[in-house]
Amino acid sequence: MTEFILPLGKVRCMNCANKIHTALTTLPNIEHVEVDTQRAIIIGNVELAPIMSTITALGYEAGYQHILPLQGLSCGKCVAKVEAALAENNQVTDFSVTKTQVSVTGVITEPNLITLIETLGYSVPTEHTFHFSLSGLNCGKCVKKIENALAEQATVSDFTISKTQATITAKTEADTLISLIKSLGFMAKEVDGTKAVVNSIDAEANHTKDTPNIAPIQEDASSSTLQFLLSGMTCASCVSSVEKAILAVPGVEQANINLAERTALVTGTASDQHIITAIINAGYGAELSADEQTRRARQQKQNDTTYRLHMRNAFVSLGLGIPLMAWGLLGGNMTINSSSSQIAWGVIGIVTFVLLITAGRHFFINAWKAFVHHRATMDTLVALGTGSAWLFSMLVVIAPNIFPEPARHVYFEASAMILGLITVGHALEAKARSRTSKALERLIDLQPQTAIVIINGNEQEVPLADVQAGMLVRLHPGSKIPVDGIVEEGQSYIDESMLTGEPIPANKQAGDKVHAGTMNQNGSLIFKAEHIGSNTMLARIIQLVRQAQSSKPALARLADTISAIFVPSVMIIAIITAMAWYYFGPEPSSIYMLITATTILIIACPCALGLATPMSVTVGVGRAAEYGILIRDAEAMQLAADIDTVVLDKTGTLTEGKPQVVNIHTYNNTQSNHLLSFAASLEQGSEHPLARAIIDAANTEELSLLKQQSFEAKPGFGVIGKVSEHQLLLGNARLLQQHHINIDAADEDVHIIASKGATPIYMAIDNQLAGVLGVSDPLRQDSISAVKRMKAMNLNVVMLTGDTLITANAIAHEAGIDTVIAGVLPDGKAAKIAELQQQGHKVAMVGDGINDAPALALAEVGIAMGSGSDIAIESAQFALMRHSLHGVVDAIQLSKATLKNMKQNLFGAFIYNSLGIPIAAGVLFPLTGTLLSPVIAGAAMALSSITVVSNANRLRLFKPNQQEK
Repeated sequence: MTEFILPLGKVRCMNCANKIHTALTTLPNIEHVEVDTQRAIIIGNVELAPIMSTITALGYEAGYQHILPLQGLSCGKCVAKVEAALAENNQVTDFSVTKTQVSVTGVITEPNLITLIETLGYSVPTEHTFHFSLSGLNCGKCVKKIENALAEQATVSDFTISKTQATITAKTEADTLISLIKSLGFMAKEVDGTKAVVNSIDAEANHTKDTPNIAPIQEDASSSTLQFLLSGMTCASCVSSVEKAILAVPGVEQANINLAERTALVTGTASDQHIITAIINAGYGAELSADEQTRRARQQKQNDTTYRLHMRNAFVSLGLGIPLMAWGLLGGNMTINSSSSQIAWGVIGIVTFVLLITAGRHFFINAWKAFVHHRATMDTLVALGTGSAWLFSMLVVIAPNIFPEPARHVYFEASAMILGLITVGHALEAKARSRTSKALERLIDLQPQTAIVIINGNEQEVPLADVQAGMLVRLHPGSKIPVDGIVEEGQSYIDESMLTGEPIPANKQAGDKVHAGTMNQNGSLIFKAEHIGSNTMLARIIQLVRQAQSSKPALARLADTISAIFVPSVMIIAIITAMAWYYFGPEPSSIYMLITATTILIIACPCALGLATPMSVTVGVGRAAEYGILIRDAEAMQLAADIDTVVLDKTGTLTEGKPQVVNIHTYNNTQSNHLLSFAASLEQGSEHPLARAIIDAANTEELSLLKQQSFEAKPGFGVIGKVSEHQLLLGNARLLQQHHINIDAADEDVHIIASKGATPIYMAIDNQLAGVLGVSDPLRQDSISAVKRMKAMNLNVVMLTGDTLITANAIAHEAGIDTVIAGVLPDGKAAKIAELQQQGHKVAMVGDGINDAPALALAEVGIAMGSGSDIAIESAQFALMRHSLHGVVDAIQLSKATLKNMKQNLFGAFIYNSLGIPIAAGVLFPLTGTLLSPVIAGAAMALSSITVVSNANRLRLFKPNQQEK
């Protein structure tokens, strides 16, 4: 008696299961049959093969099919050995064996099959395809570095690497591959194959000119980006703690914490509740920010509340501290030398204690939370500093006799003044922080909160949330456009300057697109709502800016690394300093010990260090958005600040991108109208800009277009097809030369066309040269001045084009560009970028983001030209809302200014602590005979944060030089 358990496939319902059950019960020697939609259980004196044949004959699947690689089989005897073992196994019905592979059908499971093979002395290498999200790759060199390392691994059979993701097929574990990538200096995290980030180059290649492409980096359908408002964070150490807590949540792929705004941007599949719970468990507060309007209102309320609370606490603390400090400075006695002084200072000590547990309460609560979670933060230092000063003073009041007479000094004024000054600093910092996102606030303000919709012929004003796609919206003169849409009726000029940076209003009429946030000037329009809510271009731009402001450049990661060990190091330094003064210092050594330890704890608070880079990034990215420059992440700004070479695509970048036919030369008795009609007929339906020019020329001449019989595009060469039974070739000289067509007759005309900056397009009819079309794409008016600005910045400007060298030189000469790389196929542009990088250049590639996608992705910085809805963001780190090369110069100058600002902030923070700690420890005591007061240390610590915030806000005043009028 044998029992078989067969997995089933294609069994969709119990009716199907019943059919299988009926068929199996008719087989001889069957004792028992159970069938459901997943499996069949058969007991009886029967072979497996007829059971599986019966099931498959009904159109269903039964059993397993395994195809496994083999190792160790060296000859035919080995193959026969495996075949014999499989033939003897009653769980196998069919098999095929070679020296490298085995294919088995039956009910044997894969583990059992592998065990069977291994018992024969052979092995089955398991190969898997892993998908990883990558970070830290800034350019093509980084990609190449990983590719070279993987190519050297014998266990890796295939891989595809980009700057954001990797797909690797290998006979090894994912952890091994992650360790390899980390050893190269990059980060990798395994993701589900169905959840891998869309390859930016492929995504870019699929974009069309009519498709809005402004979008965050595309993730999988289940992955999302959530924004949280945080509370309880005070310094860079807190940032590290929150980041670790979030990244520990299953499903989180990336977390960016912005100390300047107290926000967290989290990408992944984890639920918001799990993330909030993790943050709370780490000792901080968090709430989900549902949308920008909610975030803005909630954050403004949070900032106002924080500011008022800090100012109130500061006034109370200074109200006690200033009179006490004035008493001491004016000669008042601050020592315990009698019973009356003991009582008086005891009362003051109690009042100070009340102050510590009210105005200073949050310092001690946060310090305790940090202690419970085994970390130290700025609050830890403040709590230790003020608490130790109060405890020492109170101990002197309670038991003055245990101290030598010179050491019976109280420091209640120090506790009060430190609290007051630090809290004043926090209040001013909160006030300044609220100004850092003014650019983003202005973008949010662009969108009105109501819209006038037409329902059943009647106009009515409704909240913006009630507007649905497909609704008709009325736009009156002077009103802002509420959602993206397409004009149905009317004509008007739309001011798109705040969205695109273009100062000249755009004329809109039926069929044109309008975008949320732009301003109608004088006409009245009716448009159909197309993209609403978070899908409008304005909303997606705001999301991009928000993501960029939360990202971190390499400098910020350096600051985070230092901050992680900074606070514990300061505490250790304070303890060592206190011991040194106590054992080796002059009398009263206990006083010197207290002053130096407290001063070190107070002056070394890493607030400025934590704010240094996020403040600059937040302001810089926001300022860029005001100039119509969208930045994917802060890392791109740091890279852009260091580039020395700008590579410009010709068509659509240097030129208008609106080519037109300017010359027609015919040969071999071909009529010009006949030539143009055939060319336009062949190109109809093509998306290539030159094809559009030919079709427009035919329409201008009112020529009728003929039907295509066939059409084939040859990227980098042209097109081939058949029209009216005539075989046509339309493209460059290489296309005709490939088909052995003599083009010598056109040499003189081609030279004249190219020397004027036009592109010659050859046409052959039935394998005979028929003519040449001259297509000219005029240089943009502002390209010449923009190139001059680049040269003034000592940038090496290169033009990269697939056009002929003669045409390219003509355009380059007009634009003022000295270096020209011409005749490059679309897939060869990336290779030219790589060549420049190998020569030591740091390259920014500027293109339209479609044909130039590989080059944009490979360059250190990719800058996509665009206007309105035509922006290619996927392959580029920068996207320009206006179609002007001046935007490229503005982006580079702003990146340099932002990087300089970051360095200034970091330098100030590092130098401040580097000088402050030794001075607080008393290195100047042998020269001056005095120590730095803890009160002065508190003021200096508060001032350092204010300085960083104020310096970062200077970026709001940034203006590119020589800006075009």
